[in-house]
This record gives sequence, C-alpha cells and structure tokens, in this order.
Amino acid sequence: MPEPREPADHPTIVWLRDDLRIADNPALAAAAERGAPVVVLYLLDEESHGIRPLGSASRWWLHHSLEALAAAVRSVGATFVLRRGAAAAELPRLVADCGAGAVFWNRRYGGSQRDVDAALKSGLREAGLTVQSFQANLLHEPWTVRSGSGTPFRVFTPFWRACLAAAPPREPLPAPAPATLSGVTGLASDTLADWMLLPTNLDWAEGIHEAWTPGEEAAGAQLEHFVANDLAHYDQARDAPGGKPTSRLSPYLRFGEISAFQVWQRTQRGELDADARRNTPKFLSEIGWREFNWNILFHAPDLHEKNFRADFDAFPWQTPDPRDLAAWQQGRTGIPLVDAGMRELWQTGYMHNRVRMVVASFLIKNMLVDWRIGEQWFWDTLVDADEASNPGNWQWVAGSGADAAPYFRIFNPLLQAEKFDGNGIYQRRYIPELGTAEYPEPIVDLKKSRTVALAAYEQVKQAGARG
Repeated sequence: MPEPREPADHPTIVWLRDDLRIADNPALAAAAERGAPVVVLYLLDEESHGIRPLGSASRWWLHHSLEALAAAVRSVGATFVLRRGAAAAELPRLVADCGAGAVFWNRRYGGSQRDVDAALKSGLREAGLTVQSFQANLLHEPWTVRSGSGTPFRVFTPFWRACLAAAPPREPLPAPAPATLSGVTGLASDTLADWMLLPTNLDWAEGIHEAWTPGEEAAGAQLEHFVANDLAHYDQARDAPGGKPTSRLSPYLRFGEISAFQVWQRTQRGELDADARRNTPKFLSEIGWREFNWNILFHAPDLHEKNFRADFDAFPWQTPDPRDLAAWQQGRTGIPLVDAGMRELWQTGYMHNRVRMVVASFLIKNMLVDWRIGEQWFWDTLVDADEASNPGNWQWVAGSGADAAPYFRIFNPLLQAEKFDGNGIYQRRYIPELGTAEYPEPIVDLKKSRTVALAAYEQVKQAGARG
C-alpha cells in the first residue's frame, strides 16, 4: 500500500452530504487541524445504486442551502466545489484534480450509502490517501445502542431509555474562524443553475419560500427563537396545529444545517425558565424518535419499500381511484382537518405532526391505500422528508412498522379536529371556503370505512396465525 501523502503538500477534501454546516462539523474540524488547504465538496449523486433521488421540495431546500453553505465555506478561506455524478467516479476525479492527500466525511447510515462510502474508503486508502469518517449527525450511532440481549431495539421507550443512560452527548465543535483556512485555486465546479433543482411550479415554490429560510444561520436563529419563546409551550403546541408553533427545526436537522448535538446542548443551559425546563425532556424525546427511526433504517435499509413487519405483506390494499387519490393530495376530501393538513403541505412544504398522523391514517385506513403511496407523496412535497423518519412514521401509522400504532387505532379526523383545533383556527386558515357550497362532500363514510379497514386487518391476523 502506498505511503500516505504529507499533509503540507496535499489538500484535504471534506465531502459533505446531509451535514451542510461549518459549525459542529467534525470532518471540517479535522481538516482544519490537518493544516493543508481544504476543498469542501458537495456531490449530487443520483446515479449510485440504491441512492434515493430527492423529492421536489427537498431539491428546493438543497438549492438554497447550498447557496448559504458556499458563502460560509468561502468566508473561512476554503474552496467550495459542486460536482454531479456517481460518487465512485466523481470523488476520485476530484482527488486527482487537486492532488488531495486526505478525504474526510461525516458518516451516513442508509444501506446503499454505507456501501458507497465503504468502497470509496477502501479504494482511496489503497491509493495512499488518509481517509477518515466521523460521527456528526446522530447523538448515538445505530451500532452503539443495543438491548440487553445484544439485539437492536424494536420499541422506542426502551431504546430511548438506553440512550439517556449512555454517556451524555458531546459539546458542539466551533466553526473555523473567518479566513483561517486556505483553499485550492483553479478547480472546476458546477453551478447550482446547472442542476435545475428549483421547481417549475413557481406558485408552489413561492409558498415554500415565504414559509422558510434555508441555511445554517437561519437554523441557529430558529433554535434560539424556539428555546426563548416556544419551548415553554411545547406541551400544548405539539398537539394544537392552530396555536403556537413547534420547533420547526426538522428541515434544518434533515439537511444538517444544525446538529442534534447543538440542539441538545442548547436545551441544557441554565437560563431556561421553569416551564421550558419542564418541557425539555418531551421535546428531546422527539429528537429521540429521529434517532430511533435511523436506528431502524440502519438494520432495515429498505424501509421505504418493504413492511418492517412481514405479516403486513398480506394486507389487502385497494387500488385507489385516481380521483380520490388526487382529492387527498390536493386537500379536497371533504374532511376539514385532512384537507387543511394537505393544503398546508402543498403551500408550505410542511405539516404539523398531529395532522400528519391524521392524514396518513385517513389515506391508509379510511381509503385502504398502501402506505407507500402516501410516503412517496410526502417524500416529494415535504421539506423535511428524510430516509428514516418519513417511511418510519408512515409505517408507524400503518401498523406495519417498529413500535407501530396498533392497526385498529384509526384516527377519527372529526374527533381529532374537535380535540386539537376546537376553535377551527387551523382549518379555516387553509380552507377559506369551509362551510360554503364550494366545499366538497366527504369522499368516504368514516364509520363504514373504519369497519372495512378493521375487517381487512383481521385478514392479516388470520394469515399470520396460519403462517
């Protein structure tokens, strides 16, 4: 094996993926410590086997996040490069272009992603480069959290209990100081315009633009705003879509514009008032659900394609009427809370978590539509859709996932609206025609469709008993 190249002579490539920040970025911090010029690469890989292409809303977010990241990287003196193609070809090409001596990245946990990274690590090391990967995106990496019998957890509560009993999350790393790194001149780079990430439906994009500001700086500002103003009300806001907002950190965490370590440690500071401290464990348990879903994906990398519980393979899904499916997608089902949620999603790229459960339950259990169809729609329209939480949450509602809601738990959207949006603020916000002749009649009978769903579930139970 060739000897590693000397740090002073050969640059370090920092390959960023879902970690689009310069603060608390272990790969970038290690590159700065190495002392060589730094090239920060973002590679748009839609060609490697098994890599799931981004949905439209995520592509919008990525475009604007990369704009912000490019400015941040240049402010600390490093070179920022955009390349597109299969990682197995493009990363070695950049190594050759700049004569790199080291490549650093932060670990990712999807099955196909791990395969790509392992092959590159092996090949680059054989070529004489220093290659290192780092923990940056999860508080607890999947292989470090095991049950007493040494097996992966399948239930959230003991999983999170084990996480809380482990060593506390580390302190976040500082960003490199301005102009303290050096870069490499003359490297070819794509432009964001070349990639055509922005949607052609400008009305849709404008709504998302009004609702969100991507980037690391905006992520930090949102965390500070939430802790200062809304954490104290989290126990109420997490279930009331028309009231105070929840953290709204999910898209920033999804793209790594802020880390779970930064979120965790910000909630541990002593200046929180009593209500904020009281709400902190519940809020952090939502970070725990994110960790749990990634833990599940690590062991079940086909989570968006296959039932986690194989007995659900026998479920008698119905082929949806295209008109009914379009009514669900467009918020025209005649069920106000469902329609308000689907319109919020279309207009803002986001949906309150309580309403996500309601609209998913309606599609799966009142319409008997395969959860994978809903998961794909969310994948395309949510700005925070990630490979673990999106299918994990859909399978939770379907009853086919890890620690899933029992299938017979069918959310009644009328009762949910009465309980969590009793004054109708959320529903009227997104359905201005509510209560008029323009609003459609329900596309399903909630009581009858519930009965049909329970009968279908009995088929699954009986098939499992026979198997």
